[in-house]
Amino acid sequence: MALKDLATAAAMTVGKSHPYMVSFMKVGFVTQTPAGQYELGPLALQLGLTKLRQIGPVREASKVVEELAKQTGKSVAVAVWGNLGPTIVRLEEPIQPLHVNLRQGTVMSLTNTATGRLFSAYMPPKVIERLIRTEGAPQSNAEDQTFDPEKFEAQLAETRKHGLSRAQGHPIPGIDALCAPVFDPAGNIVLGILVMGPSATFDGDWDGSVARPLLECAAEISRRLGRSSA
Repeated sequence: MALKDLATAAAMTVGKSHPYMVSFMKVGFVTQTPAGQYELGPLALQLGLTKLRQIGPVREASKVVEELAKQTGKSVAVAVWGNLGPTIVRLEEPIQPLHVNLRQGTVMSLTNTATGRLFSAYMPPKVIERLIRTEGAPQSNAEDQTFDPEKFEAQLAETRKHGLSRAQGHPIPGIDALCAPVFDPAGNIVLGILVMGPSATFDGDWDGSVARPLLECAAEISRRLGRSSA
Protein backbone atom coordinates (compact mmCIF):
# COMPACT_ATOMS: atom_id res chain seq x y z
CA MET A 1 0.00 0.00 0.00
CA ALA A 2 1.03 3.58 -0.53
CA LEU A 3 1.71 5.73 2.53
CA LYS A 4 -1.35 7.90 1.95
CA ASP A 5 -3.58 4.80 1.78
CA LEU A 6 -2.06 3.41 4.98
CA ALA A 7 -2.60 6.75 6.70
CA THR A 8 -6.23 6.84 5.58
CA ALA A 9 -6.84 3.26 6.79
CA ALA A 10 -5.29 4.12 10.16
CA ALA A 11 -7.22 7.39 10.46
CA MET A 12 -3.94 9.30 10.74
CA THR A 13 -2.25 12.06 8.81
CA VAL A 14 0.53 11.18 6.39
CA GLY A 15 2.98 13.18 8.47
CA LYS A 16 2.09 11.27 11.62
CA SER A 17 2.08 7.82 10.01
CA HIS A 18 5.43 8.18 8.23
CA PRO A 19 7.60 7.93 11.40
CA TYR A 20 5.82 4.71 12.30
CA MET A 21 6.63 3.19 8.92
CA VAL A 22 10.27 4.27 9.26
CA SER A 23 10.45 2.49 12.63
CA PHE A 24 8.71 -0.61 11.25
CA MET A 25 11.22 -0.72 8.38
CA LYS A 26 14.17 -0.51 10.78
CA VAL A 27 13.07 -3.67 12.61
CA GLY A 28 12.04 -5.49 9.43
CA PHE A 29 8.30 -5.53 10.09
CA VAL A 30 7.69 -3.87 6.73
CA THR A 31 9.72 -3.30 3.58
CA GLN A 32 9.33 -0.79 0.77
CA THR A 33 9.03 -1.60 -2.91
CA PRO A 34 10.97 0.32 -5.60
CA ALA A 35 7.69 2.14 -6.32
CA GLY A 36 7.57 3.35 -2.72
CA GLN A 37 4.73 1.14 -1.51
CA TYR A 38 4.89 -0.69 1.79
CA GLU A 39 4.48 -4.44 2.32
CA LEU A 40 5.00 -6.87 5.17
CA GLY A 41 8.65 -7.71 5.83
CA PRO A 42 10.63 -10.68 7.19
CA LEU A 43 9.80 -9.95 10.83
CA ALA A 44 6.09 -10.15 10.04
CA LEU A 45 6.68 -13.58 8.48
CA GLN A 46 8.66 -14.75 11.51
CA LEU A 47 5.94 -13.60 13.90
CA GLY A 48 3.25 -15.30 11.83
CA LEU A 49 5.16 -18.57 11.67
CA THR A 50 5.86 -18.43 15.41
CA LYS A 51 2.15 -18.09 16.10
CA LEU A 52 1.28 -20.91 13.69
CA ARG A 53 3.78 -23.20 15.43
CA GLN A 54 2.06 -22.48 18.75
CA ILE A 55 -1.28 -23.79 17.48
CA GLY A 56 -2.22 -27.06 19.20
CA PRO A 57 -2.08 -29.32 16.13
CA VAL A 58 1.38 -28.06 15.18
CA ARG A 59 2.66 -28.59 18.73
CA GLU A 60 1.35 -32.16 18.73
CA ALA A 61 2.81 -32.86 15.29
CA SER A 62 6.20 -31.51 16.33
CA LYS A 63 6.40 -34.25 18.97
CA VAL A 64 6.23 -37.08 16.44
CA VAL A 65 7.42 -35.93 12.99
CA GLU A 66 11.08 -36.14 13.99
CA GLU A 67 10.61 -39.84 14.65
CA LEU A 68 8.83 -40.23 11.30
CA ALA A 69 11.83 -38.67 9.54
CA LYS A 70 14.17 -41.10 11.32
CA GLN A 71 11.93 -44.08 10.59
CA THR A 72 11.59 -43.37 6.88
CA GLY A 73 14.95 -41.70 6.30
CA LYS A 74 13.12 -39.02 4.31
CA SER A 75 12.35 -35.34 4.67
CA VAL A 76 9.14 -34.59 6.56
CA ALA A 77 7.18 -31.34 6.49
CA VAL A 78 4.11 -30.11 8.36
CA ALA A 79 1.61 -27.87 6.55
CA VAL A 80 -1.33 -25.85 7.86
CA TRP A 81 -4.08 -24.02 6.02
CA GLY A 82 -3.13 -20.35 5.73
CA ASN A 83 -4.68 -17.32 4.06
CA LEU A 84 -3.01 -18.18 0.76
CA GLY A 85 -3.42 -21.95 1.01
CA PRO A 86 -1.37 -24.83 2.47
CA THR A 87 1.69 -23.36 4.18
CA ILE A 88 4.78 -25.20 5.46
CA VAL A 89 5.38 -24.45 9.14
CA ARG A 90 7.92 -27.13 10.03
CA LEU A 91 10.55 -29.05 8.08
CA GLU A 92 12.37 -32.06 9.52
CA GLU A 93 15.38 -33.21 7.53
CA PRO A 94 16.98 -36.69 7.68
CA ILE A 95 20.70 -37.25 8.15
CA GLN A 96 21.20 -36.53 4.46
CA PRO A 97 19.00 -33.49 3.71
CA LEU A 98 16.95 -33.27 0.55
CA HIS A 99 18.03 -30.24 -1.44
CA VAL A 100 14.74 -28.79 -2.64
CA ASN A 101 13.39 -25.26 -2.62
CA LEU A 102 11.13 -25.86 0.37
CA ARG A 103 11.29 -23.94 3.63
CA GLN A 104 9.09 -22.68 6.43
CA GLY A 105 6.60 -20.23 5.01
CA THR A 106 6.41 -21.86 1.57
CA VAL A 107 2.85 -21.82 0.20
CA MET A 108 2.06 -24.99 -1.75
CA SER A 109 0.12 -24.94 -5.02
CA LEU A 110 -3.35 -26.45 -4.62
CA THR A 111 -3.28 -28.16 -7.99
CA ASN A 112 0.38 -28.91 -8.53
CA THR A 113 1.59 -30.53 -5.29
CA ALA A 114 0.68 -33.50 -3.11
CA THR A 115 0.14 -31.16 -0.17
CA GLY A 116 -2.16 -28.87 -2.14
CA ARG A 117 -4.22 -31.75 -3.48
CA LEU A 118 -4.54 -33.22 0.02
CA PHE A 119 -6.09 -30.02 1.37
CA SER A 120 -8.17 -29.66 -1.79
CA ALA A 121 -9.63 -33.12 -1.17
CA TYR A 122 -10.73 -32.40 2.40
CA MET A 123 -11.40 -28.65 2.57
CA PRO A 124 -14.86 -27.25 1.68
CA PRO A 125 -15.14 -27.22 -2.14
CA LYS A 126 -16.20 -23.56 -2.27
CA VAL A 127 -13.05 -22.52 -0.42
CA ILE A 128 -10.89 -24.47 -2.84
CA GLU A 129 -12.70 -23.19 -5.94
CA ARG A 130 -12.26 -19.59 -4.82
CA LEU A 131 -8.56 -20.02 -4.06
CA ILE A 132 -7.91 -21.83 -7.33
CA ARG A 133 -9.36 -18.86 -9.18
CA THR A 134 -7.09 -16.59 -7.14
CA GLU A 135 -4.11 -18.84 -7.90
CA GLY A 136 -4.81 -18.08 -11.49
CA ALA A 137 -5.61 -20.89 -13.86
CA PRO A 138 -3.57 -22.96 -11.84
CA GLN A 139 0.08 -23.65 -11.89
CA SER A 140 0.14 -26.56 -14.28
CA ASN A 141 3.05 -28.64 -15.46
CA ALA A 142 5.53 -27.61 -18.11
CA GLU A 143 4.19 -30.07 -20.67
CA ASP A 144 0.61 -28.82 -20.45
CA GLN A 145 -0.13 -25.25 -19.49
CA THR A 146 -3.89 -25.85 -19.23
CA PHE A 147 -5.79 -26.89 -16.14
CA ASP A 148 -7.85 -30.05 -16.52
CA PRO A 149 -10.71 -29.97 -13.96
CA GLU A 150 -11.65 -33.60 -14.64
CA LYS A 151 -8.11 -34.80 -14.04
CA PHE A 152 -7.92 -32.71 -10.88
CA GLU A 153 -11.20 -34.16 -9.55
CA ALA A 154 -9.92 -37.67 -10.30
CA GLN A 155 -6.78 -36.92 -8.27
CA LEU A 156 -8.90 -35.71 -5.36
CA ALA A 157 -11.06 -38.84 -5.52
CA GLU A 158 -7.89 -40.97 -5.47
CA THR A 159 -6.67 -39.03 -2.44
CA ARG A 160 -9.91 -39.63 -0.54
CA LYS A 161 -9.86 -43.32 -1.49
CA HIS A 162 -6.37 -43.94 -0.10
CA GLY A 163 -6.33 -41.30 2.62
CA LEU A 164 -3.13 -40.00 1.01
CA SER A 165 -2.11 -37.73 -1.83
CA ARG A 166 0.85 -38.56 -4.00
CA ALA A 167 3.30 -36.78 -6.30
CA GLN A 168 5.74 -38.67 -8.50
CA GLY A 169 8.49 -36.64 -10.12
CA HIS A 170 6.30 -33.55 -10.35
CA PRO A 171 6.41 -30.62 -9.73
CA ILE A 172 10.05 -31.35 -8.82
CA PRO A 173 11.70 -33.79 -11.26
CA GLY A 174 13.30 -36.71 -9.44
CA ILE A 175 11.38 -36.08 -6.20
CA ASP A 176 8.40 -38.15 -5.01
CA ALA A 177 6.09 -37.35 -2.10
CA LEU A 178 3.19 -38.65 -0.05
CA CYS A 179 1.01 -36.45 2.15
CA ALA A 180 -1.47 -37.55 4.85
CA PRO A 181 -4.21 -35.58 6.63
CA VAL A 182 -4.59 -34.85 10.34
CA PHE A 183 -8.15 -34.25 11.53
CA ASP A 184 -9.65 -32.49 14.54
CA PRO A 185 -12.46 -34.07 16.63
CA ALA A 186 -15.08 -32.68 14.23
CA GLY A 187 -13.41 -34.31 11.23
CA ASN A 188 -11.93 -31.13 9.77
CA ILE A 189 -8.46 -31.29 8.24
CA VAL A 190 -6.03 -29.26 10.35
CA LEU A 191 -2.62 -30.43 9.09
CA GLY A 192 -0.92 -32.15 6.22
CA ILE A 193 2.08 -34.37 6.98
CA LEU A 194 4.35 -34.56 3.94
CA VAL A 195 7.12 -37.11 3.36
CA MET A 196 9.36 -36.66 0.32
CA GLY A 197 12.52 -38.11 -1.11
CA PRO A 198 14.45 -39.00 -4.29
CA SER A 199 12.36 -40.99 -6.76
CA ALA A 200 15.07 -43.64 -7.04
CA THR A 201 14.75 -44.63 -3.37
CA PHE A 202 11.22 -43.49 -2.51
CA ASP A 203 8.54 -46.15 -2.02
CA GLY A 204 5.45 -44.39 -3.35
CA ASP A 205 3.08 -47.36 -3.11
CA TRP A 206 -0.20 -46.61 -1.37
CA ASP A 207 0.60 -49.33 1.18
CA GLY A 208 4.37 -49.13 1.02
CA SER A 209 7.18 -48.59 3.49
CA VAL A 210 6.62 -44.82 3.51
CA ALA A 211 2.82 -44.79 3.40
CA ARG A 212 2.30 -47.07 6.40
CA PRO A 213 4.33 -45.12 8.98
CA LEU A 214 3.06 -41.84 7.52
CA LEU A 215 -0.57 -42.88 7.98
CA GLU A 216 0.19 -44.13 11.49
CA CYS A 217 1.86 -40.83 12.34
CA ALA A 218 -1.06 -38.76 11.03
CA ALA A 219 -3.56 -40.98 12.86
CA GLU A 220 -1.60 -40.64 16.10
CA ILE A 221 -1.60 -36.84 15.87
CA SER A 222 -5.35 -36.92 15.17
CA ARG A 223 -5.86 -39.09 18.25
CA ARG A 224 -3.84 -36.66 20.37
CA LEU A 225 -6.17 -33.91 19.17
CA GLY A 226 -9.21 -35.89 20.31
CA ARG A 227 -10.19 -37.49 17.02
CA SER A 228 -11.94 -40.85 17.48
CA SER A 229 -10.35 -43.76 15.67
CA ALA A 230 -13.80 -45.08 14.75
